[in-house]
Amino acid sequence: MKGGWRWAAALVVMGAVWAGCKQAGHDQSEHGNPGLDTPRQDEDETKGTPPDSGTGNDAGTRTPDAGTDAGTQTPDAGTATDAGTATDAGTATDAGTATDAGTQTPDAGPPPEAAIDFTPPPGWQFLSIQDGGPRRVYGVTADESGNVWVAGGEDGLFLLKPGATKLQRFTMADGLRPYGFMPDGSVPPGERYLKVISVAGGPAGTAFVGYEGRPGNGSDYCEDNWDGPKPDPSRYKSGDADKVTLRPDGTLQVVHYDIFSGPNVVRDEPRGREKLCNVLRIAYDKKTNSVWFGGNHGFARGDARFTGNNTCNGQLSCAGVMEHVHPAINAIGPSGNTVFLTDAYYGVAVHPSGDVFFGGANRATRFRYGTNGYNYWAAQSMTEDQPYAWNRFDIWPDPVGEPNLPRPAERVDDNISGMAVAGDDTVWVSSFSRGLARMNANGGDIHYVHVNDAYPHLAAVAVDPEDGSVWTGARWAGAVFRLKNGNVQTFDCFAFNARMCSSHVTDIQVDRSGGGRRILVGFLGSDEDHVPGAIGIYTGN
Repeated sequence: MKGGWRWAAALVVMGAVWAGCKQAGHDQSEHGNPGLDTPRQDEDETKGTPPDSGTGNDAGTRTPDAGTDAGTQTPDAGTATDAGTATDAGTATDAGTATDAGTQTPDAGPPPEAAIDFTPPPGWQFLSIQDGGPRRVYGVTADESGNVWVAGGEDGLFLLKPGATKLQRFTMADGLRPYGFMPDGSVPPGERYLKVISVAGGPAGTAFVGYEGRPGNGSDYCEDNWDGPKPDPSRYKSGDADKVTLRPDGTLQVVHYDIFSGPNVVRDEPRGREKLCNVLRIAYDKKTNSVWFGGNHGFARGDARFTGNNTCNGQLSCAGVMEHVHPAINAIGPSGNTVFLTDAYYGVAVHPSGDVFFGGANRATRFRYGTNGYNYWAAQSMTEDQPYAWNRFDIWPDPVGEPNLPRPAERVDDNISGMAVAGDDTVWVSSFSRGLARMNANGGDIHYVHVNDAYPHLAAVAVDPEDGSVWTGARWAGAVFRLKNGNVQTFDCFAFNARMCSSHVTDIQVDRSGGGRRILVGFLGSDEDHVPGAIGIYTGN
């Protein structure tokens, strides 16, 4: 069967559908997650749980929770601008960027950015625009054969092959597809928008690439457009993710993950659902053949073996995707209305059990996929349904917790920027605004870890498999920290080059190809100071 999925109940009757995540408004005063580009604080209604259609063993259907699930409250009816997914002015497509069939109008690009003359400390190597890299770096990873892949924003996707000294660039002209399919399999009409904002290495020669949806305000925002007054396919179909595989001739084979649900899949949304568009972080799990997407509003699973199907129209039997879940909570908005809080799932970390940790603006969860025998829907219930409120982690606790509804002054948003698993029982969590924490694998025994007074806001975290040390990076400056043996080793931005202090860390990943390890660090760059992005590679002890 295409994509290797074993579909159970969905093939019995598509009328057995599940509760929906209806369109909801957003209240600007409830926003506040300061992500890499200050993403919005989303407020939305939740959905229930569909029948098992994945690789689990539950062949039946599930009755949606009719109890006190936090998502059943009436959402705020307002709208808000997504401050975090607005176009980065420094990554506007330049005149050299090829576009798909001429549907995206290129411009002359920003002023030229002078290359950085790096003076790296021992063990470090840096690549930037002088090496063929992008002007902005949102993510960096490596596949199992040691190819380094770089998320280069509007400049596209970049590749550094083993032994190469220059990066290769890929855009829509090379097959990247930052948009989904119309019901008949055709290309959505309207403007194209390319911005690569996340990347994760997969099998040899393969990477998973995440996009930002086309920017817009109010009902023009990609998450809200489908349910808005004027649905525009160039908006609600924008973003999502690709699987890219390097062919022997150097070209790409591209499979698109269209993260949506089609007609009559979601019980309360028979017209279909389009909510996730910005894929902020990705994690690949070889053990379960899973690709985990952390996005705006919630998170989703893709089948790593999916071979594509452009005429599926979002049906569970052929989409290659199961979407979506969020450890959301209710809160009181500034006008006394009830709002549903969920957004910005930058934290994605696979546990050896096959479970996955996800962390967002407000709450985190252990998505118990492996625990439930790879039954996605059972794991969804254990994140979302009210009896499992204990599985919604408030790492930096609100003064008022569930089942109470916190008011704005009673909230301490976690603003999670990254998560990393160490062994079976330790999870590290970084926050854009709170710093660094360590907890056990059930969300308890939380410890707050001091890193650096000058850089209290952190943008990523990773665990070094070589010695168990923990790597993290500053949100507002290009500084990197390593916690090892009770000490903090600081690689200050001045140690790399003083211009790097105008950048900030976007991503930290570990490459274990070739029998060793490399720590890969993405540095965004700066529009205001015309500082190009960079890739740092650490191979020291």
